[in-house]
Amino acid sequence: MLKRILVTGGAGFLGSHLCERLVDEGHDVICLDNFFTSQKTNVVHLLDRPNFELIRHDITLPIHLEVDQIYNMACPAAPGHYQYNPIKTIKTSVLGSINMLGIAKRCGARILQASTSEVYGDPEVHPQPETYRGCVNPIGPRACYDEGKRVAETLFMDYHRSNRVDIRIVRIFNTYGPRMHPYDGRVVSNFIRQALNGESITIFGDGQQTRSFCYRDDLVDAIIAMMNGPKDFIGPVNIGNQGEFTIRELAELVIELSGSGSQLVRKPLPPDDPTRRQPDITLARKHLGWEPKISLRDGLSKTIEWFKTIKLSDYRPPTPNYS
Repeated sequence: MLKRILVTGGAGFLGSHLCERLVDEGHDVICLDNFFTSQKTNVVHLLDRPNFELIRHDITLPIHLEVDQIYNMACPAAPGHYQYNPIKTIKTSVLGSINMLGIAKRCGARILQASTSEVYGDPEVHPQPETYRGCVNPIGPRACYDEGKRVAETLFMDYHRSNRVDIRIVRIFNTYGPRMHPYDGRVVSNFIRQALNGESITIFGDGQQTRSFCYRDDLVDAIIAMMNGPKDFIGPVNIGNQGEFTIRELAELVIELSGSGSQLVRKPLPPDDPTRRQPDITLARKHLGWEPKISLRDGLSKTIEWFKTIKLSDYRPPTPNYS
């Protein structure tokens, strides 16, 4: 059945691919974005589609819309960006969630919260299951994002328990793929940009900290499956690739696949940077029948080829903290 669907942060990396998929399925899609870390170029190819609408709006402010589903994807996700204005970041998670949950309550819409693996902080349990409550520093430089997302999950559960709002919560682990902003500050885009420019690749600490990288197509599949999944499974559910790689391994693979002669340069490890990160996706397999299909090597190859097609001068760094 065709639906009216709102995607906040819809011009961002993941949001734009989500909008594209939903438009292709025939749904009426409203893309809401304030263009802080996103660009119109991500959705310009959708503007002439009769079932797509683009609205410039900041979700920390109320808006009145009539919809059947809401994907709440809005929030800067890279440390350099969310730390640039930490108060605005936490407002996006908290006030933005309140505003979107208000629409869902009034319309009887189902709403999905794009939460994050950062709710686990620097985990003491490995890999991280959804039952793990995390190890988060509430007063550290990353807290505006980590704690903002944790409060958003609290709000979603309280609206569900108190007002019977139909919610879904996904916890997204590191994601990458074509249409990443080259200056988004994420490790994959940083490494690829540096490698293609022949610059030194910056790794923090000794590069032995680990991450798990999920290709964007796999992730969008999981998000849509969760939105339309079993009514009694609201999450939270981990969405990510279980392959665990060190940051040094990632850098070396980017150098190999890009044919770059870049060298590795070490910088001090930022405070509260997690040392290990890997999702336990047992629940996603059980309730959604989902698991990632694309390997890191294949996904990076696709991403590097896309980076070769763009002009970096067409992209503005959203903040000075992009490297």
